[in-house]
Amino acid sequence: MIRHAKYEDLEAILEIYNDAIMNTTAVYDYKPHTLKTRTAWYEKKLCDGYPVWVFEENNQVIGFATYGPFRAWPAYKYTIEHSVYVHHGHRGKQVGSRLLKELIQDANTKGYATLVAGIDFSNEGSKLMHEKLGFSEAGVIRKAGYKFGKWLDLSFYQYHLQGPNTPIEE
Repeated sequence: MIRHAKYEDLEAILEIYNDAIMNTTAVYDYKPHTLKTRTAWYEKKLCDGYPVWVFEENNQVIGFATYGPFRAWPAYKYTIEHSVYVHHGHRGKQVGSRLLKELIQDANTKGYATLVAGIDFSNEGSKLMHEKLGFSEAGVIRKAGYKFGKWLDLSFYQYHLQGPNTPIEE
């Protein structure tokens, strides 16, 4: 089941995210986050009007997804960047794809034009998932990060959403 996240889900979200930090190159961060920082992240998402979804199976949160601004300048207001994370024991079960489909549907209803994904170049599974859902590669930034004793390249993918009927410059 996919549903909007609640405060009670933050510990599971934190566990999934910290696993990605400590054991993968999906997050270019070095240290685990705390429940306090994840709570602040969640509250900012809610305050700014951005959704956070969880994928629940057998009363356990096994994945989450969200989106937010791509860049801070006003002309980027129709472009968003997303995040999708799945518990390490549940990868390969289409959880990420289902969350991403929910995210795309929501972003379309809100008038966004472009959805961006930043994916570590070595993450073939994530790149394939995005391609299957209609994303196209937009470019690669070489040496974008350094983690686990090596340079990391960052692939950008994009998805063309419906966009607003009448975009404005405000």
